[in-house]
Amino acid sequence: MMIAMLLPALLLAQAVPQPSIDGLPLGAIPRQTLPEHGCAAFLWSVGTTRALVAMASAEPATLRLSIDGAITDLPRDTQQGAAGFGFAETTAYRAGTTTATLVMSVKTRGDLKEGAAVSDATLRLDRDGKDSVVLPVAGMIGCT
Repeated sequence: MMIAMLLPALLLAQAVPQPSIDGLPLGAIPRQTLPEHGCAAFLWSVGTTRALVAMASAEPATLRLSIDGAITDLPRDTQQGAAGFGFAETTAYRAGTTTATLVMSVKTRGDLKEGAAVSDATLRLDRDGKDSVVLPVAGMIGCT
């Protein structure tokens, strides 16, 4: 199945944006679109609540999250290892006193064109003076 056909169906199926997922400071982000050029990783929470919680863009290298109900774009700070499609295995995104670290495993599949599956990933949120949060996530990468 072409990823271009699969992504809109998954994005439409997401839950209504929420200020919090399972009591965490991370919440659902609204429906996102593929960038005009390059790739983006769309990541859903895999806990009790299933919601689109992050979109990482390869270029510009940013991570979009909802933190305490506010949509935030964090620029890439560091990266390590190669996962594919313009993404690293471990990427830290930072703005001010907020750091989000995304660790993901990217798997190409024969039924996905112009993208890949992210079957195993974690998103860690660190903020000065607050508890750190680690959220298991999974999703897919789409490219244009």
